[in-house]
Amino acid sequence: MKRKILFISDHGDPLEPLGSEQAGGQNNYVKQLALALEKEGYSVDVATHWNSLSTPQIEHFGEACRVIRIAAGEQKYVPKSKLFQLMPDFYRELAASVPLYSYDLIHTHYWLSGLVGSFIKEDYQLPWVHTNHSLGIAKKKATGNSEALRLLTEKMILSTADHIVATSKTEKELIQQFVDKPATTHVISIGVDKAFKPSQRIPKVQPYFAFAGRLQTTKGIYTLLNAFKLLIRKERLSSHPNLLIAGGSQDSVDPLNQLPRSEKLRAALKGIEHRVKFIGPQSQQQLAKLFNNAVATIVPSYYESFGMVAAEAQACGSPVIASKVGGLQDVVKHELTGLHVKHKNPAQLAEAMTILLHNPSYAKALGQRAAVYAQQEFNWSVLAYKMANLYKGAYYEEKIVLAGD
Repeated sequence: MKRKILFISDHGDPLEPLGSEQAGGQNNYVKQLALALEKEGYSVDVATHWNSLSTPQIEHFGEACRVIRIAAGEQKYVPKSKLFQLMPDFYRELAASVPLYSYDLIHTHYWLSGLVGSFIKEDYQLPWVHTNHSLGIAKKKATGNSEALRLLTEKMILSTADHIVATSKTEKELIQQFVDKPATTHVISIGVDKAFKPSQRIPKVQPYFAFAGRLQTTKGIYTLLNAFKLLIRKERLSSHPNLLIAGGSQDSVDPLNQLPRSEKLRAALKGIEHRVKFIGPQSQQQLAKLFNNAVATIVPSYYESFGMVAAEAQACGSPVIASKVGGLQDVVKHELTGLHVKHKNPAQLAEAMTILLHNPSYAKALGQRAAVYAQQEFNWSVLAYKMANLYKGAYYEEKIVLAGD
């Protein structure tokens, strides 16, 4: 008999098309982990917000996984920043929709879902595992923006869940600094989809750097554009490098001229429009091709709990230039699989780009080591085995406690 796990990923529907408003690393993580756990003998239900009239309430994926969508009175897109107020209704509707007592364990994703996990733990005494995906305290340190409600809720979750999954050593250390007595915290990395692997490079491609992610300030997009301007000004080659930017929503990019619709981004592009192409959201196969043929992939984020793009790019054999922040310090190994630079520092980023552009043999060596490292560290089958062992421990701990009550 399969063990039944309930994932709660309120704002991260695993079947949401990547590139849409609330579809990013968490969505893909939830989907890939569920499918990998299926191979370990688990069936996984994923409860998420029902954000569209065009999607069914229950949708199956894999052989033993399904998505259960909960409207919570708002069957439409609701911005992540507005979802907190829906959590009590989300929990009540979830409890009315599925027999929560039938699950062996719940695994919550992100602090909003963790709040629902705390309700279930109190009412049903199910073992509770939580993954942060991002932390409010990390955001505060990187941007100066403090969200008091989120910080308070995260402290409660991190101290009352049975087990916490941190995706990097740096995240675990941050949790231990943030919470006086956190729950038992395990470091289990994030896996990379099989689409991301080295392939034959396309010959005689004009050199380019790659970026993939949301077109947001905290993802370092403006740092990258400023760095690229510095790079172009210094170059005296007959063939300058290009910059290819994947990400954003479909309507954020003009497909005719491959430029962003945002006036702020257009202003930042002034003088380098002929060297920068915004190619919009891409499939995993398209991203793999983008990474495989790049001089390097740039991840200039202000903060990252993990850094999924960095892991995916390395799996393709692309060296990564990444900000020395958060999980990127662990995901990218400085001078082994890529280079670290100070965040918000265009001059240092431009210098790192110059180094790899003018030293192709060095860039190739970094990329080759990156591919080997990614295969060892970001393999879903290995990570699912570790997660399954964590679940077993949590499940039997709970059984022992209940038996002793």
